[in-house]
Amino acid sequence: MALLLSAATLTGQPAAAATPVTIAYAQRTQTWELVLTNGDVVEVPNALAVAPKDAVNAGSRAPLLVSGDGRHFFYFRKSDGRFVGRTLNGKEKVVPRLTVFSLDEEWPYVSDDGSYVVSETSAPGVGIFVDLRKGKVLPPPERTDAWGFMGFSPDSQRLLLGGEQVVVFDRGLRARLRLKTRQSPTALANDHVTAAVLVGTWPKYRKLRLLNLRTGRVGGTVTVRLPGGRYIDDLHFDQAGHLIVRSKTKTGVAIYRVSKTTGAVTTLRTITRPDAKIWVLPGDGTYEPWTERKK
Repeated sequence: MALLLSAATLTGQPAAAATPVTIAYAQRTQTWELVLTNGDVVEVPNALAVAPKDAVNAGSRAPLLVSGDGRHFFYFRKSDGRFVGRTLNGKEKVVPRLTVFSLDEEWPYVSDDGSYVVSETSAPGVGIFVDLRKGKVLPPPERTDAWGFMGFSPDSQRLLLGGEQVVVFDRGLRARLRLKTRQSPTALANDHVTAAVLVGTWPKYRKLRLLNLRTGRVGGTVTVRLPGGRYIDDLHFDQAGHLIVRSKTKTGVAIYRVSKTTGAVTTLRTITRPDAKIWVLPGDGTYEPWTERKK
């Protein structure tokens, strides 16, 4: 039997444990559910599964996002369509200016610690920048929305954006580092200088290189030694600066640590897909290769 998540707190809270209970993944059956690391399943009755009838994109899938640390989750609220974030035992916090009525035209991204939200739009460009820690909405950096959002650093202290230049911004959207380059990095390390660049053609990436955003130096191309038929579906740095690759498998997702010099991989974890149409892992965007179960 699933526990029930009320608007205020978790009903039937998991017992205290030496290891904090976090969200292992989210799944959508008839409603959204959170599967916790202790095995409990928690229903989120307030979360929209699809856009309502009066939305422009009525019936479109309404995403639920889980922060990379597994402690925060975000969803469009049934009562008013607003995008909200919360922890398992905390209250909802509204993310300003983002509603279900812009679904399929605006896509939110959440920092690893759940304290910052950025959106990209179909314009194209960026939409909102919200520092939830300060409860503050910031205007687009340098008075333009003509940016592509490339990601957060794992410590959630920096944002990586690309335009005519690749720029590292702090949480207040002050430029800390900028580089004119033809490279398009997709991940930023906690040193706020090292970035990772995918090499090849989407969606079959198997190679990467590192880029120093201070000097512009580009490292040699490294082939990631993934098993046959697997590709780099997600690339990021962990808190310790290791390169991490997530790759879709026939049964779910495999997570690897990758050598920056040889491309050798160490399997950190394999996750089997649940019997659910929609599946969301911590750190996922609104759509990943494994999000929807193929018919």
